Amino acid sequence: MSASSSAFPSASPLDSDPLDNSHYEQACDQAIAMCDGNLRSTIKALIMANEYLETELTELQAAISSGCMPKKLADPAGDAA
Repeated sequence: MSASSSAFPSASPLDSDPLDNSHYEQACDQAIAMCDGNLRSTIKALIMANEYLETELTELQAAISSGCMPKKLADPAGDAA
């Protein structure tokens, strides 16, 4: 792994061969390593991350359905003042 690589693979799983699961294997190895080999801690961390992302998604969906948009999308010209 190069010095510039991040904790997780940067390529999207959709960009690779559907029969090649090596990116998942690498991500699993990295997640386990970040939890010092403790599988229970790894699973707990992944569940917590998933819950956080689900909450973020729910909040974004609620904001979009009420007409709010991220500033970047709502004002492509940016702040001119």
